Amino acid sequence: MATRKYEQSLRAEAAEQTRRRILDAVDARLRAAPAEPVNLDTIAREARVARPTIYAVFGSRAGLFTALAHDLLARGGFDRVRTSALHPDPIQGMRDGFTAVTDFYATHRDVLRSLFSMAALDAEAVGGAIATLEEGRAAGMVDLAGRLHDAGFLRPDVTPDAAVDTLWLLTSFDSFDLLHAGRGLAATEVARRLIDITEHTLDGRDRIQPRTGLDPQ
Repeated sequence: MATRKYEQSLRAEAAEQTRRRILDAVDARLRAAPAEPVNLDTIAREARVARPTIYAVFGSRAGLFTALAHDLLARGGFDRVRTSALHPDPIQGMRDGFTAVTDFYATHRDVLRSLFSMAALDAEAVGGAIATLEEGRAAGMVDLAGRLHDAGFLRPDVTPDAAVDTLWLLTSFDSFDLLHAGRGLAATEVARRLIDITEHTLDGRDRIQPRTGLDPQ
């Protein structure tokens, strides 16, 4: 029995190593050539597996990209975005969340740019990956807008639904990339600009509180 469990453990470890090599190969390919289509033969060669192995592990091309999106979220520091939502002060939580999400975007900028661009051309293969990346952000913006409303932060003429739209826009990858790649701003400065825009757009209080916690952890 012990030998069987050991063999099962070895097989599971080997399967995870294979999965890791494939995901790393896709990530590296997107970073090295973000404007080029992902060729599975190339990925298989760089991951040292047969092409059918990719389908055996991920089920489909779409499954591969969705798994990559989950992997980016798991190892890309996105837990800081979730943690910021739990801050007892929703205003500070908003600021921390903007900083965390811009750090995430900056860390994986080339991969994310490729995925978002590919989704526009091949929604069937890459659409699931984008949905994975965006679904948590969508729920977070609804929660954040409600908390800002309850804290009396929003202007009287800004409904929670309107606040969600503003937060959704300003925490998007495209908003980040227009300032980071388009204007050459560092991630920390992008966060500051987006926080300023958010506060000046939504804040209905007499005085905006001093910012804290804007630097990456």
